Amino acid sequence: MIYSDKVMEHFGNPRNVGVIADADGVGEVGNPVCGDVMKITIKVDDDRIDDIKFQTLGCGAAIATSSIVTEMAKGMRLEEAVAITKNQVAEELGGLPPAKMHCSVLATDGLKVAVDDYLVKHGREPISGPIKSADPDFDPHADEDDEEHAH
Repeated sequence: MIYSDKVMEHFGNPRNVGVIADADGVGEVGNPVCGDVMKITIKVDDDRIDDIKFQTLGCGAAIATSSIVTEMAKGMRLEEAVAITKNQVAEELGGLPPAKMHCSVLATDGLKVAVDDYLVKHGREPISGPIKSADPDFDPHADEDDEEHAH
C-alpha cells in the first residue's frame, strides 16, 4: 500500500491534535469493523468554525484524514463544512488507497456530527443529513469491493 507524500506528512505531523475543553460541538464516530475511532471538537463563532481539534485512534490514513479535514474546515461556514466529501478529503491528501477510503468517510462524518451537535445544543435543526458510518448497513470496505470488481 503506497501513500502520497501528503498523507505521510499529515500522519507524521498531524495538525490540530487535541480536544477543545469548552467545545461548542463534539462529534465522535467509529467503526467496529476497522477499529478506527475519531473525536472532533469545534468552537463556532457567527456560524463559522473558529477552532477545531481531533483525537483519532486508528491507522495512519485515519490520522491523516482527521488532520486534513480539520485544516479544510477551519474558518468555513457550518454549511460549507458539512458539505466536505470523502473524495475532497482524499484529493486534498493527494489520493488514498481504495482500502483506506473509509477513513475519509469517518473524518467527514465526525465533522458532521460535531456541527449537528452544536446546532442541536443551540435549538436549531441538524443540517448534515444521514451519517454513513452510523448506518448499520455501512460497509467501510465498500470501496475495496468496488476496486476488486473493477479488475
